Amino acid sequence: MRDFYQFQEDVLDQKAGGRILWQPRIGCWYDDKIYAGEELPGVFKGMDLPQVYRELDCSNRIYEYNGSFRLVEDETIKRTKTRISQYETEETIETPVGTLSCIMMGNSSNGGVYPKKWWVSSEEELEIMSYVLDHQSWEWDEDYYQSVQKKWGRIGAPVMFMPRVNIQYLYIDLMGVEEAIFALTDYPETVESFFEVLERNQERLIRVINESPIKMINFGDNLHCGLLPDRYFEKYVLPAYQKRCRLLHEGNKFVTSHWDGDTKFLLKYAKATGLDGIEAITPKPQGDVTLKEVKEALGDQVWLVDGIAATLFNEEYPEAALMAQVKECIDLFAPRLILGISDELSSTGDIERVRAIGKLVDEYNDSIK
Repeated sequence: MRDFYQFQEDVLDQKAGGRILWQPRIGCWYDDKIYAGEELPGVFKGMDLPQVYRELDCSNRIYEYNGSFRLVEDETIKRTKTRISQYETEETIETPVGTLSCIMMGNSSNGGVYPKKWWVSSEEELEIMSYVLDHQSWEWDEDYYQSVQKKWGRIGAPVMFMPRVNIQYLYIDLMGVEEAIFALTDYPETVESFFEVLERNQERLIRVINESPIKMINFGDNLHCGLLPDRYFEKYVLPAYQKRCRLLHEGNKFVTSHWDGDTKFLLKYAKATGLDGIEAITPKPQGDVTLKEVKEALGDQVWLVDGIAATLFNEEYPEAALMAQVKECIDLFAPRLILGISDELSSTGDIERVRAIGKLVDEYNDSIK
């Protein structure tokens, strides 16, 4: 097995001599099959996920390291969790200023959950959540960090993703899109006060990140331009990105963000964000942009992380179409490229196409003098 840990570090430090890293995320493919009780195909039968990566001889972007950053809440916050049906779990947070609850809903096809009832649906509940975030801190968990290193070895260097930025946190973690937009319209001052509390919370996390050995930091934001008109992006997201990036660059971190929705009308902001790279921009035929449009937006300043449409790994697309996009991606973006799948191999994807791309990348890297 090659030392992809060192290779990833060399790529980020621009010491890889122009060679590129093939780093596909295949956890969805693996987890869905295990959850369904399916046998992995062919040579992968009986393997765990690190063994699958070793067999494919490629690197993983190991976000399991997130658990190395432990959230700590003070004694005034009490949490409980109760199973209320086969697929429903109610979670409760009690505080001196009020109680919050949400109901998370599972399903029979995979291990994912989604909110059936959101944490916040009113101005009063948002103020309670502000109290919760204001009474949280972050600690480094060395034992957890070492356990992940032991599990994954040299398949990849450590990576972590931060909690979502302001408006994305409202959309995805607390309120849902519709309620969040009503909140921004009906009580904007309370929402903006909450954003300030959230930012202070995340700056406490950044201080721990900057003291950690993890170099590659991602904003796990799942941006989609249909939900972020210019006025929202410019007022809320852009200044938060710029400040986060400035603070993380003080710790010599390589900073990316996860933009996995339609991105055509957001790409114009890419160079202004302060990001070193953008992860999971999804090209056609799955997303709404061409690779040439992405290159025009990122230029030679911002790295592309991933770049291959996940749907091209499905058998309804000929393998030649996939390889053509891989070659175009390399031609346009190398060496400022960490090649991967935008954003994961689905449970219906052909795992052997991952191996085929690895061989193509090896040929490219061998051609670098």
